[in-house]
Amino acid sequence: MSRLFPRTALWSRRLRAALAVLATAVAMCGVVLAATSTPSSAATCNGYVGLTFDDGPTGSTSALLNVLRNNGVRATMFNVGQNVQNNRSAAQAQVAAGMWVANHSWNHAHMTSMSQSQMQSDLSQTSSAIQSATGSRPVLFRPPYGETNSTLQSVASSLGMRQVIWDVDSQDWNGASVSQIVSNASRLQAGQVILMHDGIQNTRDAIPQIVANLTSRNLCPGMISPSTGRAVAPDGTTPPPTSPPPTTPPPSGGTCTATATTPNVWGDRYNTSVTVSGASTWTVVVVITSPQRVSTIWNGTATWDSSGTVMTMRSNGSGNTFGFTTMTNGNSSARPQIRSCTSG
Repeated sequence: MSRLFPRTALWSRRLRAALAVLATAVAMCGVVLAATSTPSSAATCNGYVGLTFDDGPTGSTSALLNVLRNNGVRATMFNVGQNVQNNRSAAQAQVAAGMWVANHSWNHAHMTSMSQSQMQSDLSQTSSAIQSATGSRPVLFRPPYGETNSTLQSVASSLGMRQVIWDVDSQDWNGASVSQIVSNASRLQAGQVILMHDGIQNTRDAIPQIVANLTSRNLCPGMISPSTGRAVAPDGTTPPPTSPPPTTPPPSGGTCTATATTPNVWGDRYNTSVTVSGASTWTVVVVITSPQRVSTIWNGTATWDSSGTVMTMRSNGSGNTFGFTTMTNGNSSARPQIRSCTSG
C-alpha cells in the first residue's frame, strides 16, 4: 500500500488539473456562444427606433425583460412612480438588463387637470422613487394618456426631463392581437418612437416579429435622445442621414387635392381621415394647432418640423387615404389644416 499511494496521489493531481483545463475550455466556449447569439450584434443599422413600454414595473416585468434580452433589444421603460416604490427589485432588474428608465407620473392621473405645484410634486416624487431604486434620475418624461400642456412641459423641463409622446401607437392597450401589434409597429421609421405597455402578453409575443421586421429594414432599437426626443444609437449618436433625408422638402411636381374629414371624436382625442385625389404618390403637409399632438398615424409615412406642429405625410403604398389620431390636450375645438398636396 505504501508503494502505491504516491502513484495514486500523482494520478489524482493530474486528473484534477485536466478537469480544470476542460472546465476553462467549456467556459470560454460558453462566452463565445453567448456573445454571438445576440440577434442585433451583426445587424446593419441605417437608423434607430425607440421601443417604449409604459406603466411598469408590473408582475410581468421579468417576463418582458427575458423576451427583450433574448431578442437583443434595449428599450425605454416609462415607469409609474407608485409601481416603482412597490416593486423596487423589478425597476432594478430593468436597469440591470440594459433598459433606460423614465418617468411616467406617480399614479397615471390626468395631469393637465392639476395645478402647477401638484404637477411639480407628482413628477418630483416619481423621479426620486426611480433614483432611489435604480441609482439613476430620469431624463425623459411621458405624460399619462399623452395629455399635456405648456405648464406640464415646463415643469418636466425644470426637473431635467424632456417630454416624449410617440409616433406610432401599437394599440396593445386596446386589445390588439399579436398580428395587429406587429402590423402597427411595421410603420416605424428611423427616429420614431412606438408606444407599448408592460404586462401585456400579446405585446411580449409580438416582440420577435417586430425585431425581425426592423432588421429586414436595417433599423435597430436605440435610445431616445433627451435633447431631441428622437431615437438615436444606444451610445447617443445619430446615424448618417438616409436618402432622402427626413428633412427633405416635398418633391417638386404636379398638384393634387387632399380632403380631410373627422369621422370620430372622443373627449380627449379625435381621428382625422385624409383622402388624396389626382396622384398615386403624394406628399401632404398638415398643420396641427398646439398644444394638440398626433399620437397615431396610419397608411402613410410622417416626418415633423422642429415645432412638432407641421406634419409632412408621404404615401407608402397603402393607398390614397391616410389618417391620424390627435390628442386635444385641452384644445378640443381646433382641427388640422391641409397646407399643401404635391404629387410625385
